[in-house]
Amino acid sequence: MELVAADAARLTPAHLAALPLEVARPAYDRNALRVGIVHLGLGAFARAHLAAVNEAALHAGADLAWGICGVSLRQADTRDALAPQAGLYTLALRSADATGREQQQATVIGCLLEMLVAPEDPPAVLARIAHADTRIVSVTVTEKGYCHDPASGRLNLQHPDIVHDLAQPLLPRSTIGFLVWGLQQRRATGRGPITLMSLDNLPSNGHLLRGMVLAFARQVDPALATWIETLCAFPCSMVDRIVPRTTDQDRRDVAQALGLHDAWPVLGEPYLEWVVEDQFAAGRPDWAAGGARFVAEAAPFETLKLRTVNGAHSALAYLSVMAGWATVDEAMAQPALKAYLAALMQDEIVPTLPPLPGLDLARYQQRLLQRFENPALKHQTRQIAMDGSQKLPQRLLDTVRARLAADLPIGKLALAVAAWLHFLRGVDEAGLRYDIQDPMAAELAQRYAQAELAAECGGPGPAAMLAWTETLTGVVAVFGDLGADPRFVQAVSQAAHALRSQGVGGALNGALA
Repeated sequence: MELVAADAARLTPAHLAALPLEVARPAYDRNALRVGIVHLGLGAFARAHLAAVNEAALHAGADLAWGICGVSLRQADTRDALAPQAGLYTLALRSADATGREQQQATVIGCLLEMLVAPEDPPAVLARIAHADTRIVSVTVTEKGYCHDPASGRLNLQHPDIVHDLAQPLLPRSTIGFLVWGLQQRRATGRGPITLMSLDNLPSNGHLLRGMVLAFARQVDPALATWIETLCAFPCSMVDRIVPRTTDQDRRDVAQALGLHDAWPVLGEPYLEWVVEDQFAAGRPDWAAGGARFVAEAAPFETLKLRTVNGAHSALAYLSVMAGWATVDEAMAQPALKAYLAALMQDEIVPTLPPLPGLDLARYQQRLLQRFENPALKHQTRQIAMDGSQKLPQRLLDTVRARLAADLPIGKLALAVAAWLHFLRGVDEAGLRYDIQDPMAAELAQRYAQAELAAECGGPGPAAMLAWTETLTGVVAVFGDLGADPRFVQAVSQAAHALRSQGVGGALNGALA
């Protein structure tokens, strides 16, 4: 993180009135605001999505009992950056006009009142979850934060953090451990139930979170599990906004817009979609004022987003990293890749989607490609490529299963899957190395080495790649039973052979032929 000069003017409550007129800032009485929402996983996405929508609700007249306590589960960097700013930070929404000129809309967000760092003081986090004012606990901890088996969706009771948390009720490490032990304290002190809300890119994320919490709670106390199951709410939701990682140049650009230094602003695209089931155990803010859509069932919207936005994003990322295209807009400038993504959605993803009355799917796909083309975001393809073992099952493999169940071809999806397997070698087409950032990195590296050996023994050409693919798709935690389906393995093998023999460009052209 860029260091702040000793004499730099810092964004603080005392400086709000001096901000340029075009910069929005809190208009409610921030001193009267109190915490009603505890958010686990205080990263850029939560600050660009949940907090932004909550801020709009407060401006629309929501009860001032809906401030946010943000909890960092691993590192203190966000707290350290924002504590001197009393939790204030800038949300910079970036886009480009018809001529390609970049533009920015800056808003100072004020609803983040408190920040905790879980490893520093686990009991403080538990106390905040159990606090009488807390009515919602939300989470954005990414797919790997649920300590579950991605293929089966079950809590991994052998996960080191889960083993630790079951034995240490006052010193948990995992998201699930903090939630259950915090709920245990609520129940023990006679406080009411709350809503636990996942905002992560997972199918039926509320149901998944509920399953993880109940599985852990049953290990602790069946009566606690019954209390949670009967009284607490777990709404499903779909969230959609592209939020790239903040760079030092972004900090400089935001400082220029504010006339003040913000140690950790967040960036995002103007587009925002939040569909959430209206099932809350202890009330909620009027997030509709900030653009949220409340529905009876979020599943169709979740499927739409996971398969189109996230599926296309992952396909783009793995192909782009291998080809050396560093940002999403750079990748989208490649005609073959853009055409492939359009065909992937139209030919193989859209036919698997559930009915969504009133949605113009053709317009939705067109707009998605335009969002990817946004040159103002500079979204790094390696950032999207992280944690593929946790992302592939819901982003690509569920779509593959749907098509195979209908006996439909999967050639374009297979290229996306093969791109991830190809990406695991850790060297791009220019010979530049990169790290594989994945919770299964060690196991995947070992399996990749086995696949290379299998290919050497498998004979020349396609036969070698079939042996290679069989080895890698045999990772049950990722692929489940797909690794035993010859239709899937053969299609991925053919795509992997094209990537190996023709490179990304040749494989894309072959997929479009």
